[in-house]
Amino acid sequence: MTKRWIDLRSDTVTLQPEEMKRAMFEAQVGDDVYEDDPATAELERYAAELLGKDAALFVPSGTFANQLAIMTHTRRGDEIIIGQDAHIQAHEVGAAAALAGVQLKTVPVHLNQIEALDVRRAIRDLNDVHYPKTALICIENALGNGCVLTLDNMKEIYRLAYLHNIPVHLDGARLFNAALALGVPAKTVAAQADTVNICLSKGLAAPIGSLLLGSKDFIRRARKNRKRMGGGMRQTGYLAAAGLYALTHMVDRLKDDHQNAVYLASRLAEIPGIEIMKHRRDINMVFFKLEEGMIKESTFLQKLMDAGIKSNGMEDGEYRFVTHYGIEKEDIDTVIDVMKACLMQ
Repeated sequence: MTKRWIDLRSDTVTLQPEEMKRAMFEAQVGDDVYEDDPATAELERYAAELLGKDAALFVPSGTFANQLAIMTHTRRGDEIIIGQDAHIQAHEVGAAAALAGVQLKTVPVHLNQIEALDVRRAIRDLNDVHYPKTALICIENALGNGCVLTLDNMKEIYRLAYLHNIPVHLDGARLFNAALALGVPAKTVAAQADTVNICLSKGLAAPIGSLLLGSKDFIRRARKNRKRMGGGMRQTGYLAAAGLYALTHMVDRLKDDHQNAVYLASRLAEIPGIEIMKHRRDINMVFFKLEEGMIKESTFLQKLMDAGIKSNGMEDGEYRFVTHYGIEKEDIDTVIDVMKACLMQ
């Protein structure tokens, strides 16, 4: 019998409900490079309508979608403006430089928002021969630190970009979590950028895949670049069927993950020596620190593992627990019991 783990590492570890697997098995497929895979076409049509964009393109991953957007928006030697520690900058293996041949100019994130003034200062003067062209502004919502940008913040940046004729790309890997936290339709968040990446395989529980959305002309050009990047897949309908199920059945249940994260934070607060990053509690993530000297990191992780709980190690001195499909309140109670046993000795 397969052991059931309580996996708090990320919402990327979600497993698929039986109905999603059935949809995959029963999918009608074709060859997506020839654009005749019906399930993929339906996924792209539905996603574009849901998010208020003209067209969409199915791709293997969120990193692929972001890098495809950068490649399609820019030319080699250009520069893009991006928030410090954004996923594109910190966790995509330097792909923007390696694949698109562009450089990144980072701007600070103040109180989890990006100041339009900082973005304005980062835009290059094209009259100066020394400077590269500012070809793109990239924003992320929700942020990987557990926060969301406000709509006002996004609108201010988008307005600034429009005035300077610079496109905006939104890394919306967790866009539906951001929309839930903001209390607005996902379409409203997507409207603050020219192109958008959404991930199907995080909280939405599809096994593989993301979507890049934008204008029809942009997606036409992106389709060719997708082929250039090795992303011209064939019978993608088996995966697209899972993505369509995710968008039609799994979005509304994200509120359960957010509620469970609130519950998890409240239970963690019961343990002396734990500091919860309360100012970064917008979505389904709980960041916390253990009091210095409380327990060795390796010992802590091993005790969790021995109890059937998976967790990543610290990053910048913090642990992160992520709630997702498959994590219930009873699992959280188990985690707290284990942590109390090893931390309150």
